[in-house]
Amino acid sequence: MALRISLSSSPAPRCSPSPSPPLPPSSSSLCLNPAFKWASRRATGVADSGLSKAAAGRGGRALMVRSSSLETEAPAVGQVTDVNKDTFWPLVKAAGSKIVVLDMYTQWCGPCKVIAPKFQELSEKHLDVVFLRLDCNQENRPLAKELGIRVVPTFKILKDSKVVKEVTGAKLDDLVAAIETAKSS
Repeated sequence: MALRISLSSSPAPRCSPSPSPPLPPSSSSLCLNPAFKWASRRATGVADSGLSKAAAGRGGRALMVRSSSLETEAPAVGQVTDVNKDTFWPLVKAAGSKIVVLDMYTQWCGPCKVIAPKFQELSEKHLDVVFLRLDCNQENRPLAKELGIRVVPTFKILKDSKVVKEVTGAKLDDLVAAIETAKSS
């Protein structure tokens, strides 16, 4: 199966956190919900803060990969790319030997909202790594189950399409260490 690559003039999607006040220091770094029913909860007031530096450098164009009728974005560096159950594996495969970091979050999770801008900063710092984001809502439940998510946020680090590290909770230092470990192995 061959992939045909073409450029689109549409702006690349950008991850932008919901404008919400930071959590108090006593807040947990995990969103644990024992009755997690995978309900899709929509956050309101999500602001679009524009294109990343990498997308702006491409003139705001997103690289598109076409395979049959399925159209997905090629993995971009220097930004966070939102994925779903249909686009995740094609993007991971398209990343090839690059490290892929997946942020599995929900829109109602406070710690997820707190770490989102830091995750974006990491994507701009580590230009040799692909950063993806998956909303673990009802629509994406099959993929979340396949990846074994139990709490949010959960970060999966993949190399050659295989999970090599996992970080649970909004633990930036642990995430950075896991990325560095994966890059050096």
